[in-house]
Amino acid sequence: MRAPDFWWQSPGLASTTLAPLGAVYGAIAAARLKRPGARARVPVICVGDPTVGGAGKTPTAIAIAKLLAAQSEAPYFVTRGYGGRERGPLLVDLARHAASDVGDEPLLLSRTAPAVVSTDRVAGAAFAAQAGASVIVLDDGFQNPALAKDFSLLVIDGASGVGNGRVFPAGPLRAPLLVQIERAQAIVCIGQSVAGEAVARNVRAQNVPVISAHIRPEPEAARTFAKQRVLAFAGIGRPEKFFRTLEDVGAVVVERRVFPDHHVYSTGEAHSLLAEATVRNLMLVTTEKDLVRSLRNPALAEFAATSHALPIALQFDDEKQLNDLIGKALKRRRS
Repeated sequence: MRAPDFWWQSPGLASTTLAPLGAVYGAIAAARLKRPGARARVPVICVGDPTVGGAGKTPTAIAIAKLLAAQSEAPYFVTRGYGGRERGPLLVDLARHAASDVGDEPLLLSRTAPAVVSTDRVAGAAFAAQAGASVIVLDDGFQNPALAKDFSLLVIDGASGVGNGRVFPAGPLRAPLLVQIERAQAIVCIGQSVAGEAVARNVRAQNVPVISAHIRPEPEAARTFAKQRVLAFAGIGRPEKFFRTLEDVGAVVVERRVFPDHHVYSTGEAHSLLAEATVRNLMLVTTEKDLVRSLRNPALAEFAATSHALPIALQFDDEKQLNDLIGKALKRRRS
């Protein structure tokens, strides 16, 4: 699914027409958020997104796991494994699992710390604790009340904020914004713009800390793609962010191809992209998330080997502030 353009524009006819449905959806989501959840054996840090996809949850979860590991914690990710057939709970094995098994995001997460896939988040948390986790990083699940959270943060795309501010399907919000903010202990705002600053002001008015962050391409990658003529393709929530990052590192983006979020590439699509890149002498470049969807699939072997991923990482502007907030939450839980 691709987010409709009107979600990111001032409220107009389409969003106004859908507003009654959004009100019903929002009321149900708000009531659901208030339900008590089961307590895991170890602390749970939840990384959520107030909107439908594309804000930067996965890079944020990875960055937090790295912070925890640096503090001698043993973080484990728990994720539902969207797009995979396995229900779990199971530990992701990069040597054995493909995206069709566990989804694309768990494969990326498992490069940093052990990742548990489980459609039942309570069972996934128990599995992770039994396997040796000292703290669980819950990738998504903020709006799911099944598992109690010891520290929750919401990730906001600073470029687009929360769009038109309306609840799905009238807008991109998963629940009314204020209801979500009230249940968060911090907000991570990735990038800056007027839209992002407006959300940040509303958050601070609720006495919730706002931590600024930026997505940075890895330095070696920046040098690799500089001045290269590329055919860029992406099946993620907000592909324009990826294209912009490529241009920021100096790549010449000759062609852009956009696919739905979590798109599984067919052999026909792969052959078409390969053929065009070959004829026009362009480098095929995509996101890490897109590339892992093609790995361990024999029919896409040439496509995966020819495509290049742009690796990125999230950097917090005030890492100490976030470390202090998480540290206090862990201490409260363990006291």
